[in-house]
Amino acid sequence: MKNLIYDYPESSIMNQVKARSTITLLHLFAATLLAPFFILVAITGGLYVSDIKPETKETELKLNTPITLDADSPTLDDDVKKILSDNDIDLKFEYLRNRGSSITTRPTSRDYIVFKQDDDSWSATLNEPNFHYSMMELHKGHGPTLFKKYQIVAGIALFMIMMSGLFIGFISKAYRMKTIISTAIGTAIFMILAFLV
Repeated sequence: MKNLIYDYPESSIMNQVKARSTITLLHLFAATLLAPFFILVAITGGLYVSDIKPETKETELKLNTPITLDADSPTLDDDVKKILSDNDIDLKFEYLRNRGSSITTRPTSRDYIVFKQDDDSWSATLNEPNFHYSMMELHKGHGPTLFKKYQIVAGIALFMIMMSGLFIGFISKAYRMKTIISTAIGTAIFMILAFLV
């Protein structure tokens, strides 16, 4: 009977340690796996709000035949592909950003073309982004389709990383008070700067 009384708390403590160890491992694995994406977002976002803007080289294209595009056409993708093919332009795109009088091939994290309508005529411009511009377009979600899906997963993972980090801090007696204080300070700074300043 005595053994049973003392075995239960020891077993409970071991389970807590194992749970904390597992959560810590998952937290570390997710953070390191997605570190390149988090670094990309941090750098490009920081540069953007610091007013250090990316650049793209624009070159007007001389086309063999006049462009005729209907922004409302259900075959717009095919129409753009035909224009590129007829003019021997080797540029592949996954989807279009259609603003009526302006049609942009995407992804824009690599070379892309902008078609613009001026009265009844259309012009085309080749845009060659620099590295900074390419990274910013990835940040904005204007990259390849698969990368956009990766971003959704990364966003969910970032939330889980933050929550697991807070959880680890709260369940550890040694770090509980420090976690509570730093979380409270961080939340206060966020609320003040976002809504009160």
